[in-house]
Amino acid sequence: MKKKILFYYNRIREHLWFIPLVFCLISVAIALIAHRADGSSLNNLVPIIKAETIEGLLDILSASMLVISIFAVASMLSAFSAAGSTATPRSFKIVVTDDVSQYALSTFIGAFIFSIVATVAMDIGYYNQAGKFIIFLITLILFVLVILVFLRWVDRISRLGRLEHTIMQVEAVATKSLSNYIKNPLLNALPITGKFPDGKSVFADSTGYVQHINMDALQELSKELDLKIRLNCIPGKFIHKNFASAFIRSSKVVDMNEITQKVNDAIDVGHTRLFEDDPRFGLIALSEIASRALSSGINDPGTAIQIIGSHERLFFLWNDEIENNTETDVLYDCIEVPQISMVDFFDDAFRPVSRDGSENIEVMLRLQKAFNSLKTINNAEIKAIAIQYSEFAFDSAKLGLKLKHDLDILEKKCLFNK
Repeated sequence: MKKKILFYYNRIREHLWFIPLVFCLISVAIALIAHRADGSSLNNLVPIIKAETIEGLLDILSASMLVISIFAVASMLSAFSAAGSTATPRSFKIVVTDDVSQYALSTFIGAFIFSIVATVAMDIGYYNQAGKFIIFLITLILFVLVILVFLRWVDRISRLGRLEHTIMQVEAVATKSLSNYIKNPLLNALPITGKFPDGKSVFADSTGYVQHINMDALQELSKELDLKIRLNCIPGKFIHKNFASAFIRSSKVVDMNEITQKVNDAIDVGHTRLFEDDPRFGLIALSEIASRALSSGINDPGTAIQIIGSHERLFFLWNDEIENNTETDVLYDCIEVPQISMVDFFDDAFRPVSRDGSENIEVMLRLQKAFNSLKTINNAEIKAIAIQYSEFAFDSAKLGLKLKHDLDILEKKCLFNK
């Protein structure tokens, strides 16, 4: 249940209006709750603050915050547009959830709403001596807070939407998603082993990408009806109404319509992939940035080389996991979950760069250095596929590179020659 709530909370946070709305509600609450100080002993302790003084400060705050909020929105929209056009449209969701920008905009709008509500309350005589003093203090605090937030935000907005900063943001999200997968590739369930005799197909009721699977709901269903469930999809998989998203087996007579409904309710399907539970999506987004950089219209091999370095760091997460040697507990012993093939990870990360960078010797050399580096990871599957991809990248280079001298240099760096 907690994972389900967190999943939907993260979806709401992706909308630009959510955090500003929360700050607005807090601002209104503070402006109204300040009245409660009037009935306390503070009335006899605090100095008298003239209403004109407070109203003057509130007028300055409201006028300046409205202008800054409009400026902030315009700057953020410009940064979002730049991220989509210079990197990849898939990076938009990452850039739009930038915490510094969202909290800055929320602070500006929250301060504006507070000043409006407090001004109206002052005009109708809502506050007495203590209430006015509290509003005066809060207004001064807001001035200081707005200045600090603005200075921090100016530093961030100068980088937000820039290609290098967007790459760092995408890599950070990919690192988090891939780390979670490496630590728990089976979602705390069992691996798929052998055949699944007498298994009945559960077909999907919608078409789109699997975004999240509620394992708690599936386990509860399994215990309730004495089921064994073998999932045929994981987050990131594209499914349709003729696709068997799961197979079930039971020693009892069960209502397949009821089971189909409950299984489909546990599998969230959407129009787009999400970075959170999909470990491949981050690699794909980075590869798209590299492919765009290598296009003839842009011709930026340096960005592609930077992306190869990002992929290399991501694959070394497997090395970190081997060193930590952590094991996950099986919490869902009635469910079997498919694993992602290591070949798929290599395809997502290196195939587009091998194809689109085949005419550039610098990109091809950096790619071979990456494969040499990945071969040092203490994982037999990664070692074997790194050698295969070294040969694949060299075959692509033979079609793209024109000079035999370049090919000779590249061949010496290839893993299959060592």
